[in-house]
Amino acid sequence: MYAKPDSTTMKARVAKAGDAMDAALKSLSYGMSDDERRMSANGLEGIRGANDAGHPEIAPEIAPLPESAQRVPNEVALGRPSRQEAEAAVRTLLRWAGDDPTREGLIDTPARVVKAYEQIFGGYRMDAEALLERVFEEVEGYSDAVLVRDIPFYSHCEHHMVPFMGLAHIAYYPTKGVVGLSKLARVVDAFARRLQTQETMTAQIADTIESILQPRGCAVMVEAEHLCMAMRGVQKAGVSTITTQFRGLYKTDPSEQVRFLTLVRSQKA
Repeated sequence: MYAKPDSTTMKARVAKAGDAMDAALKSLSYGMSDDERRMSANGLEGIRGANDAGHPEIAPEIAPLPESAQRVPNEVALGRPSRQEAEAAVRTLLRWAGDDPTREGLIDTPARVVKAYEQIFGGYRMDAEALLERVFEEVEGYSDAVLVRDIPFYSHCEHHMVPFMGLAHIAYYPTKGVVGLSKLARVVDAFARRLQTQETMTAQIADTIESILQPRGCAVMVEAEHLCMAMRGVQKAGVSTITTQFRGLYKTDPSEQVRFLTLVRSQKA
C-alpha cells in the first residue's frame, strides 16, 4: 500500500526549487551590463512560464501524422469536426435555404448528407500512390502501350461544391511490368472523390503514374461536364471540358499523342 503524496509539501518543494534556480541564475548575472541583466531577467520569466507578448508559451510538440495522412493539411486533419457538428452544419444550410429542418421529410436529411459525404469525398482517405505499388512483371515481354479508356468518375468543383462528371482515359508505356487495370480506375477515384478542379485532377493522375510506375511515357485525358456551368451562372448544359497531360515519350513524340487520341476516339467513330 503506497502512501498518498502530500500535495502541500510537493508544492512547497517546487516553489523552493524555483527560488533556488532564480538565485543561481541571478548570481551568474553579477558583472553584467544593465541590458544583459534585463535579458537575463526576461529569460528567468520565460523559464518560469511567463506568457507576455515578447515571450509566448511554447506550444506542446505534436507527433507528425503518417505520410499517407498528410495529403490533407495538418490543421484540417487535426481539427476535423465531429459527426454531430457536421449534421448541425447541414441543418444550418437547410434553414438558410429557406426550409424547416424539423419537418418530416428533412428530419433525417443531415445524417444522410454526412453519410453520403463520407463516400463522395472518400478520396481524402485513399493513398493513390499505394494503389500502384504492386506490379506484374510476367507479361511475356510486352512493351507496347497499355490504354484504359472510358473510366467513369464523379467529382465536385471546389469553387461551388457542385458535381462535375465524365470519363478519364489513361495510357502508359510499361518499363518493369504492368499494374492491375482496376488500379488505374482506383487512382482516378482517389483524386475525383475530393473537392477538385479538372485541371488539377488530370495532373495529379499523371504525376502519380509517372512517380510510381516510372513508365517510358504516360498520357491522361479527362473529359467532363460541369454542373456549376449547367445549373448556375451561364446555365449552358451539355458543354464538355477536355484536359490532357503528356509525360515522357508522349510529350516528346507528337506521333504518340496522335496515336493516343486516335485510340481514345476510335470507339466513337
